[in-house]
Amino acid sequence: MRIAISTGGGDAPGLNAVIRATVLTAVHRGWECFGIKRGFGSLLGESDLMPLGPNDVRGITHLGGTILGTSSRGNPLKWRTKQPDGTWEEHDRSEELLATFRARRLDALIAIGGEGTLGIVLDLFKKGLPVVGVPKTIDNDVAGTAATFGFDTAVATATDAIDKVHTTAESHERVMVVEVMGRHAGFIALNAGVAGSADVILIPEIPFDIDRVCEKIRRREAEGRHFSVVVAAEGALPKGGTVSLIDPEHERLGGIADKVAHSIQEMTGKETRSLVLGHLQRGGSPTTFDRLLGLRFGAAAVRLIAEGKFGHMVALDPPRITAVPLADALATPRRVSIDSDTIATARELGTSFGD
Repeated sequence: MRIAISTGGGDAPGLNAVIRATVLTAVHRGWECFGIKRGFGSLLGESDLMPLGPNDVRGITHLGGTILGTSSRGNPLKWRTKQPDGTWEEHDRSEELLATFRARRLDALIAIGGEGTLGIVLDLFKKGLPVVGVPKTIDNDVAGTAATFGFDTAVATATDAIDKVHTTAESHERVMVVEVMGRHAGFIALNAGVAGSADVILIPEIPFDIDRVCEKIRRREAEGRHFSVVVAAEGALPKGGTVSLIDPEHERLGGIADKVAHSIQEMTGKETRSLVLGHLQRGGSPTTFDRLLGLRFGAAAVRLIAEGKFGHMVALDPPRITAVPLADALATPRRVSIDSDTIATARELGTSFGD
């Protein structure tokens, strides 16, 4: 067997652990492994395939990022090309990709990615590409699996930042608004906010009323707590409003912390600052949980290929790693359940969700 490995979409801690486990598990079976650089780039003429053996993956489990590189704008089904007049044109390069895949005598693809990447490979699977998916996203928003690798590390990074913000907020008697990632799902904001003792948590699943947010801050002020910490997912939105965009053309979210901070200062008179964690949440060494999950996912992906279970993705169903059809995993996006135990716990601790 000759198998290829690709990493697409945003990077996440634990990607290299998946690559290492995949290569070592495959080589143990006598198979050959090749890396596809920058998403699908090596199958679309951007570069050669990267041969991967035990020496190439030695000592990478603890490293953040991906040795293959990644891309979030390389959809072969909707490849964008800039025209001389400055406009962009989309065209389908999937047949070219499939032809290159066959020409390189590859037998299977292990695609590591989130909703976007897994959706692309599901379409390619329907066109005949033998593929197995590995769910990767710091947002933890892929259905069918109890967790995705990268999420635990992102939450740990965000929690550490919130802990640090707490001390400066209290020292200066300010309100601090911390923006974390979470386009459609608020898992990072919720988990880091609760763990970091945030006073207000704003998530996409619960549209907020800024009056309620300010009410919480005024109440703390009256109780002698002259500072507050607000954690907002980048996809949080006010009731009846829309998400905050910093780049409407590419639908890039951002700016919600600044808007909320401005409103709080204007409405309460409290000095308020905002902080955007951004790509800090994607970087750094993976936690023990993410390393182990990545290694388990990589080994399981090779087992699925050996069993001929193409069109599936590996998934965590504690305590086991199982196989879930890609179509099922992508049918309903995973979101924070507003009646979850974590939400209930936060409310009982006095945390406001602005509702």
